[in-house]
Amino acid sequence: MDADHRSGCPINLSVEVFGDKWSLLILRDMIFGGKRHFREMLRSEEAISSNILADRLKMLVEQGMLTKADDPTHKQKAIYSLTEMSISLVPIMANLGAWGSRWLPVSEELSIRAKLLEEGGPAMWEQFMSELREEHLGQPPAPEYAGATPVRAKLQAAYEEVVRRKARGSQPKSEHIQ
Repeated sequence: MDADHRSGCPINLSVEVFGDKWSLLILRDMIFGGKRHFREMLRSEEAISSNILADRLKMLVEQGMLTKADDPTHKQKAIYSLTEMSISLVPIMANLGAWGSRWLPVSEELSIRAKLLEEGGPAMWEQFMSELREEHLGQPPAPEYAGATPVRAKLQAAYEEVVRRKARGSQPKSEHIQ
């Protein structure tokens, strides 16, 4: 153990990195929402303030969870990228979402992604992590996923379908079956 940490416990050390709600939500928005810029993250549904967002992004970069670079498309913007350390959180995020869906009062539209990730299991998580490595780390696409629908696109389509169905006032297909 070093002087910068309370203990050498792996759970404690993990909580020190992403134990506050904002850090996990920033990582969630980057992983599942594809957000890479400060302004995109600022528009999160949970309404993070700009000073807290700046502080958490700085901390996540210092911890090695993110990298920050100048955005080649806009001189005044920075682009944030996930590191392997953050990409490897996909199974944890999937399990956290599954746990929350099971035990907490979630909305259908915001929990459909968690349901699909739980159902898709490790195979879907591996595909998603491969896609994130390609997007954030510039790694070549994994040949085993060539031609497959990207995971984020599947999750987004499911979300949009629930939103459309709710707007029409219809029930999920499973609720129509007697």
